[in-house]
Amino acid sequence: MAARVLHVSDLHFGAGRDAEIELGLAVLVERVEPTLIVASGDLTHRAKRDQHENAARFLRSLGPPLLAVPGNHDIPWSLRRVTGPFAEFERVWQTTEPLFESESLQVVGLNSVRPWRHQSGGIRSGQLGRARELFDAGAPGALRVAVLHHHLIGAPWRSRKKPVSKRNTVLTGLVDAGAELILAGHIHQAAVSERHEFEVVAGDIRTVTVSVAPGLGQPRPSRRGEARGVHTYTVSAAHVEVETSIWQPEGWSVTAVRRFSRGPRALDEPAR
Repeated sequence: MAARVLHVSDLHFGAGRDAEIELGLAVLVERVEPTLIVASGDLTHRAKRDQHENAARFLRSLGPPLLAVPGNHDIPWSLRRVTGPFAEFERVWQTTEPLFESESLQVVGLNSVRPWRHQSGGIRSGQLGRARELFDAGAPGALRVAVLHHHLIGAPWRSRKKPVSKRNTVLTGLVDAGAELILAGHIHQAAVSERHEFEVVAGDIRTVTVSVAPGLGQPRPSRRGEARGVHTYTVSAAHVEVETSIWQPEGWSVTAVRRFSRGPRALDEPAR
């Protein structure tokens, strides 16, 4: 059964671009008709109560089911960063590690935010163990998707933002847990790669696609090297297709479409 996932990230509600985001994303949702919307963190700019409420209100108004994880901008800058960093996020979203299950999708949210780190985040071994249990419990044939805020791969141009701590360990842990598609944000730049492109593997090693959404908010409009856009994933039994849409003043434009195999074989490798 086919499914479509719309991946948005880094909305930064409260940074002054809310109206643009609301208008642009509503148009795209109507066009794409996603099965699920994934928001991979930094929904707010300064983690204020009204910013959390406005972001949640808007995303829920779009209609499709939602899965949201926090980003480093979604925890407060005050003393509450230590005493209750996720209180406001959990008030509107109930949990920092949500789960979406259907016949075609098994999507596990992971909280990679660490209050004592401003930019870099982390994933604990217990979180990886939970992901494995949830993926194992998914429907046969469902695409196993992991979602976190901090990136595991970087775009091939400038970014000073740090990836998730011990990313090789995290990436290996997610792959071993059963993830087929790993989604993140944080760097406001798009990057999509399949494990055979960055890892030396041999034999019938299953494919795993790692994707970073470009980011939709623009809290620093004068900063070069930060795109505005989203990814859409169309899932079938054999493939995952990734469509990158960029938001420009005149509207949305598709800048790239990539197709990745599911399973142990590359796209053009014949069955043995």
